[in-house]
Amino acid sequence: METRTETARARSVTLALPEWPGHRPGQHVDVRLTAEDGYQAERSYSIASPPEEQRKVTITVERLDDGEVSPYLVDEVQVGDHLELRGPIGGYFVWEAPVGGPLLLVGGGSGIVPLMAMIRHRRAVSSTVPTRLLYSSRSQEEVIYRDELDDLTRRDGALEVIYTFTRKQPPGWTGYGRRIDGDLLREVAWPAEDHPLAYICGPTLFVETAATGVVALGYAVSSVKTERFGPTGGV
Repeated sequence: METRTETARARSVTLALPEWPGHRPGQHVDVRLTAEDGYQAERSYSIASPPEEQRKVTITVERLDDGEVSPYLVDEVQVGDHLELRGPIGGYFVWEAPVGGPLLLVGGGSGIVPLMAMIRHRRAVSSTVPTRLLYSSRSQEEVIYRDELDDLTRRDGALEVIYTFTRKQPPGWTGYGRRIDGDLLREVAWPAEDHPLAYICGPTLFVETAATGVVALGYAVSSVKTERFGPTGGV
């Protein structure tokens, strides 16, 4: 097991899994913890690593202060700890390079995780599919994978990353500083006539707003795939 601190509230955990059957970008796993008294808690987490990293899986977890599993995975898990993993799970919210694009990825907070698996897969297979990531975060400090995303955009002219910081903007920031809405999507999203594919992941309200926005721009409903999680809004 390896761990990596991504932000003050998010940590990546990489597990070596010799018998892992492989996964597709966008799938998730269920993680189950068992306490000494037998109490069990199970949560689903998106896979952040690409399929090309064989026999290991990375999940990125953001701490929920009232959570049962995430505080342990972010603050306490150590090499040698025993985790139960089930997966890979899901076949709807997946993208692989042969599917093509252009690709619009819209992530809110930790909703970036399955989208990052797609971006890493795209890089691993040297795909040139034009890709735009619209990433909504409360602040620059809470951007997960920021250094890696910055490096990828420097080296890949077909990958664009657009940030919007909804609560706190860095000094001199000239980019977006509000929650995603129809006007913002109109400025950032691929034109509908390009027949793009859209993948949207984040809190429920965020996903509903973004999905409604791209459909209003003319995106075919069948080209918009969504994945949502709990009520942890604010992105």
